Amino acid sequence: MRRKTGIVIGTCTALALAGTAAAVVATPTSDSPVGIWHEAPAITRTPVAAQGKAPAATRVEESARAERAAGKPSPAPSASSGSAAPAAPKRAAKAAGPGRERPLESATTTGTSRERVGELIPVRKVLEYLTGPREEKFSYPGASYVKVHFDRLDMLPGDYLTVSNPEGTESYRYEASDDARWAMSITGDTAIVEMHRAVDPLGLGGALGNLGVRVDRVARGFDRGESKRARQSGESQRVRRGADSQPARPGREESVCGADTSSDAVCYQSADPVAYTKSKAIARLLINGTELCTGWRVGPKNRMITNNHCLTTSGEAYDTEVWFNYQCAKCGGYDVFKPTKVWGDQVIATDKTLDYTVFTVDGFASVEKFGYLTLDTSRPTRGQELYVPQHPAGEPTRIAGGKGEKASNCSVENPDYTGYAPHSDVSYFCDTAGGSSGSPVLSRRTNRVVALHHFGGCPNSGVRGDLLAAKLRASI
Repeated sequence: MRRKTGIVIGTCTALALAGTAAAVVATPTSDSPVGIWHEAPAITRTPVAAQGKAPAATRVEESARAERAAGKPSPAPSASSGSAAPAAPKRAAKAAGPGRERPLESATTTGTSRERVGELIPVRKVLEYLTGPREEKFSYPGASYVKVHFDRLDMLPGDYLTVSNPEGTESYRYEASDDARWAMSITGDTAIVEMHRAVDPLGLGGALGNLGVRVDRVARGFDRGESKRARQSGESQRVRRGADSQPARPGREESVCGADTSSDAVCYQSADPVAYTKSKAIARLLINGTELCTGWRVGPKNRMITNNHCLTTSGEAYDTEVWFNYQCAKCGGYDVFKPTKVWGDQVIATDKTLDYTVFTVDGFASVEKFGYLTLDTSRPTRGQELYVPQHPAGEPTRIAGGKGEKASNCSVENPDYTGYAPHSDVSYFCDTAGGSSGSPVLSRRTNRVVALHHFGGCPNSGVRGDLLAAKLRASI
């Protein structure tokens, strides 16, 4: 039976993970900041080694970084501004053969296929009807989020459970008929699980001894220092392997090609409103409690798409949180809008070679307002300007590639690139990072999706949108 999770109140002190649509959507004038995604400047994403020397940052970039470190917002990108970082030097794109290993953008040094942002902690806490406590607190100082898992959820009809933060500003309700599964994450370092009992009109008394709720594990989100160390460890391993002498392997998550020219999505709100509007259709995926990818609405129906290496089954989708509107409120700032969280539901189609999974969400009505994107049926061309809305390292939405000079290195390098199969991919040098897997790569000319991003490595690459459009015509 599908869980019936009721949201009592949403919050939004959002996660501190890096440290801790074709439909038009109206500008969210009713949105207001509700929290921060971290309390210190973001960790600079390290460029990967690539053919050619990465350009040095301009004085403008250095100034912007200094302002951000001091808590000042950076200026929005401008179509006519000449202050953008210079384009990365031209590199000869080496198409990988079908058997060659490439770095999946959500791969980790542990060999899994998704960016890891937390750890699983085994626990055994029981809320019993007769002798057990009615409330349990799960607190992990510094954690960016706490997410509890129930392996037993036996309650009488009319009784229910809440999982909340201490202030009660974020709370989710679970009924007696719900399955024993993951609860929705609670932002911050403390979650309180409380059983709410209805009056017992039947006087069942001792018969209640077999009823109760048990938490068997907790997912604790990494704090800022842990995230930084994990990413530095991955980079160090890549350097020791010799990035230019060996094929790329999972663990090389960073794919910033030259100077990082991506910006918070809100930075584009005035300078590039179309790109900003399209970015509302993407979502941050928290998978199985501790892992990350990016997904997005494809078409007007209840359909999401991400990579096959992110999730493949309805069981995995069922344990995936889908966060819409996880965006910074100000350009270069740390306040964020309240994300709208829904659960993944059913996988409709999946394919390993083209690395896609199409799935639905539970609670579609609450996210329909964010709009959707459309696959481009035309094959992309060399030099075509691109932009990529994404959740790199789980951060609030960022966009790589802007108008004019701001597009920088974000354009089609090779429209006939090899991914998991010959001719399956498009390559580009748009800046991405671990957690960007599943992001849409849009044509600036058509504002349609020309690739489904999945590989890093400079050049980075995504599965061709025209191939996906033909394959998924009946599914979306």
